[in-house]
Amino acid sequence: MQEVDVAIVGGGMVGASCALALAGTGRSVVLIEASAPDAAAQPSFDERTTALGNASRRIFEALGVWQRLQPQAAPIRTIHVSEAGRFGFARLKAAEHGIDAFGYVVANRVIGAALWSALANAAGVSARVPARPAAVQMAADAVTLTLVDAAGERERLRARLVVAADGAQSVVRAAAGIEARVEDYGQIALVVNVKADRPHEATAFERFTSAGPLAVLPLYDGSFTVVWTVAPEHAARLLALTDAAFLQELQARFGWRAGRFVRAGRRASYPLALSRAATSVALRTALIGNAAQALHPVAGQGFNLGLRDAALLAELIATGGEDAGAAALLGEFADWRARDRSGVIGFTDGLIKLFGDRRVSVGVLRDLGLLLFDLAPPAKRALARVSAGLGGPTPRLARGLGLAAVRTRG
Repeated sequence: MQEVDVAIVGGGMVGASCALALAGTGRSVVLIEASAPDAAAQPSFDERTTALGNASRRIFEALGVWQRLQPQAAPIRTIHVSEAGRFGFARLKAAEHGIDAFGYVVANRVIGAALWSALANAAGVSARVPARPAAVQMAADAVTLTLVDAAGERERLRARLVVAADGAQSVVRAAAGIEARVEDYGQIALVVNVKADRPHEATAFERFTSAGPLAVLPLYDGSFTVVWTVAPEHAARLLALTDAAFLQELQARFGWRAGRFVRAGRRASYPLALSRAATSVALRTALIGNAAQALHPVAGQGFNLGLRDAALLAELIATGGEDAGAAALLGEFADWRARDRSGVIGFTDGLIKLFGDRRVSVGVLRDLGLLLFDLAPPAKRALARVSAGLGGPTPRLARGLGLAAVRTRG
């Protein structure tokens, strides 16, 4: 059987980024993905968009893919936060913080295509697509994976380290015996692109309604992408409406800050839950992205957090000793990622629970909090730093530095 340093299970945006980060570092890497990158069944590269923070932009610059993403990346230069039916609101402007943008909105399919195009020539990285792990066996010296391809053919691999990047229902996480706590939010995210009758002016809106958060984000072509969080029965009704009736209800819920919504694209929906793995490492196993934590889309931090997982893990593998799955290396990864991970999970989950509390007294406090926030530069600066991470060391890639030339520590 083939022996490699690292086997990454899951070729979505986080797994593909981790593989690309390890290219040229002298490590042998196999990337395993069940769906072809351009297949309609590829769940990671669907209708959704991702808001990339500036740390994520720098990681993609270091990986050499940002130049492909930039033409279809819409900058977020203003953020407007409000609550329906209440007077509190807050505004953040990137220029006040000395930066060009808080982040950039890019379609997932565009990100996936850029990553897999770069992987085609990535030194030391090979792919098994489509293929899935039929069995994963952990041992003290290596992990053995039995892969099955689309034709039913089997292949066995031995890896010093297996990286779980296979999502919230991770097969690798289960094989490693790592439990995950799942909290169902009882909500559905309805995603649709809409056109308004005036330019978006690089403004992102986050509006909290009694039904759930409603995000309206700018796209590179001048339109918006809408992420509308509602109860399952409400989602079913919205999906069944005509485009005209849907736009009318969206307008009534959101208001007129973005102008009149005049056209809607295809609607899609996704269930929402918070999933947290009990630990991010086990015997010769590391969890990154949704396999480690799957978040609510409010504040758009899920992918950014997962990308920092991938960047730091790749750095430790590239600069570590001969054994990519050594216990000391994995312990360092878990320790360094713990604060950022817990901080972002707490931040996003706290927002959902805070704005989901319908008590009148809590609503008044939210109004006051938003108004005070709008007047407090230090609070705005703190929120502006969220996309850079909430703790732990900043990965080299997030500082725009590559890994291929880094000397190992021996």
